[in-house]
Amino acid sequence: MKARPRTIAVTGLNATDNPAPGVGVIRALRAGGDASLRLVGLAYDALDPGAYAGDIVSDVFMIPYPSQGLEAFVSRLEYVHRRVGLDVIIPTLDAELPSFIDIAPRLRAMGIGTCLPTREQLDLRSKASLAALGARAGIRVPRTAALSDADELLRIHERVPYPFHVKGVFYGATLATTFDEAVSAYYKVIAQWGLPVLVQEHVTGEEFDVVAVGDGEGGLVGAVPMKKMLLTDKGKGWAGITVRDPELVGIAQAFAEATRWRGPFEVEVMRDAHGRYHLIEVNPRFPAWVYLSVAAGMNLPRAVVDLAAGAPIEPLRGYEVGAMFVRISIDQVARISDFQSMVTTGELVRSGGLS
Repeated sequence: MKARPRTIAVTGLNATDNPAPGVGVIRALRAGGDASLRLVGLAYDALDPGAYAGDIVSDVFMIPYPSQGLEAFVSRLEYVHRRVGLDVIIPTLDAELPSFIDIAPRLRAMGIGTCLPTREQLDLRSKASLAALGARAGIRVPRTAALSDADELLRIHERVPYPFHVKGVFYGATLATTFDEAVSAYYKVIAQWGLPVLVQEHVTGEEFDVVAVGDGEGGLVGAVPMKKMLLTDKGKGWAGITVRDPELVGIAQAFAEATRWRGPFEVEVMRDAHGRYHLIEVNPRFPAWVYLSVAAGMNLPRAVVDLAAGAPIEPLRGYEVGAMFVRISIDQVARISDFQSMVTTGELVRSGGLS
């Protein structure tokens, strides 16, 4: 009897000017043409562009936002599991991770593997806890403060000097050079993400990122650092190149050791004029540029699938220096029937032979 392909579901199919990581993760899993993998997309919006990338994703199912209730969220995943027989789910969005962590035991009981940190580990790398993490891991961190009242902005410059970044708990950063700009950014963050609002010292320099996977025991399965070469107006990397710098990998290693992190993560750092690295934030999932790890010869999403499935895995060592990505915008062609299916039934099935 022919073995059933492993079915991997990936969230985060938005691919606008601030792309989610899902499309990059799916491309990475598709790389190599492994017929034993069946890739399923989990979309939050019928217009998520990745849902219509039929060349890389077999089937797509709409799922409710976790904020609509955990039971509704689990119920929908149970339905998808009945339809396609999920083996592994890779969440790629910050805001959904707490819910996936909470339901991981229920997913495991269904035979669905995940590769996630604990809630405690997730909190250790939160923007509000970054300074404490830096002290614990021996990593330099810009001065940071968490605010819960706009009046605190009147004296915040005594702790974090201007200019500083005003950040939300999950996403977004606005550079404020004056009090008025800080107040405007503060209320913008509250409207989008709520409290607390983070204020972080601005560090001038070059930005570097490291995509990595922690083994859950304080080690790294693999890590690929890159230098950002082109940024959008939102500060997102639009081009980057892999570099060799043991200190950058060392920062990722120090984070993994301090937290015993399990699963993918990204560290964002700035190198100042003196060559010192400052940890800006740690994202608890793959970045949108994760496909660069494949181009550099280290397929980190495939490693996460193996970890989630409980398969033995050897640490990945060595990657190509000078591998480069330049992001492009394309028109994703679809059919109105596909969109209609997403809107009316909440799914788009292309592969046939559903479970």
